[in-house]
Amino acid sequence: MRGFKDYVILYLKGMGMGGADVVPGVSGGTIAFISGIYEELIHSIKSFDLDAIRLLFAFRLQEFWQTINGNFLIVLFLGIATSIISLAKLITFLLQEYPIQLWSFFFGLIVISALSVGTQIKKKNFVSVFSGIVGVIVAFWVTTATPAVTPDGLWFIFLSGMVAICAMILPGISGSFILLIFGKYEFILSSLHNLELIVILVFILGCLVGILSFSRIVSWLLLHYHDLTIAMLAGFMIGSLNKIWPWKLTTQFRVNSNGDQVPFIQENILPNNFFQLTGEQPLILNAIFFMAFGFFIIVIIEKIALAVKKQNRG
Repeated sequence: MRGFKDYVILYLKGMGMGGADVVPGVSGGTIAFISGIYEELIHSIKSFDLDAIRLLFAFRLQEFWQTINGNFLIVLFLGIATSIISLAKLITFLLQEYPIQLWSFFFGLIVISALSVGTQIKKKNFVSVFSGIVGVIVAFWVTTATPAVTPDGLWFIFLSGMVAICAMILPGISGSFILLIFGKYEFILSSLHNLELIVILVFILGCLVGILSFSRIVSWLLLHYHDLTIAMLAGFMIGSLNKIWPWKLTTQFRVNSNGDQVPFIQENILPNNFFQLTGEQPLILNAIFFMAFGFFIIVIIEKIALAVKKQNRG
């Protein structure tokens, strides 16, 4: 049974997820995983089934709310929405003005988180190690894939929504980046801006189908193959570090929905080559500081979570 303090912490975790979703290449699922609410989130989303719908249409609202873990979901999504609305401009500003510091923070955050997640694997054997390696390879491949030219048909919009929302709840893989790979990032933003209702509704429908079906798959895997699933999810996080590497050389730009030129295709470079290739300082000491700050944040989160668990047991 959660108390007021627990819901405040949950709200803050939602804000962390929302803040991560604003950053291209960083998944809100990563923050959910880091903060220890990933499995509950997956199981809660999975609970939207036919039984829950029957309870809703029978106006047995209290039972419906308990079935879907409503308090958890509403507080978490309020935190996500608050963060997206309030932090979007700040995160965008930091990406433009302090990219090395921001990427370094996320790099440190995910490195220590992947190590922390690895401690949840009860049986460390060849199979779990192989599962982790598969996760690393898949995430690395996704983050290095070149954006494609794809059809604008409604069937592909539906498919894009399905895949993007699944990626969004996977640690290490960003839903917005999947849309970029599918060649539909600007198309969806433009549709939202121009209020093209059919495209928006089809995309939302794809998202709903994707998240409701995929959450069941992940929930089943966590229940029956917990260690292998955790290992693969940790692998996703490690593989995504390729996308979060602080020193990048932009090889191709694109024009966003606001008419601004923004990086489109980037390649990672070493800090000692950064100045030579870009003319900008690599800020290595700043990067180390913000990586350490990311480490520190996770240590604090884990200590708070442990303290709350002890208090609840007591």
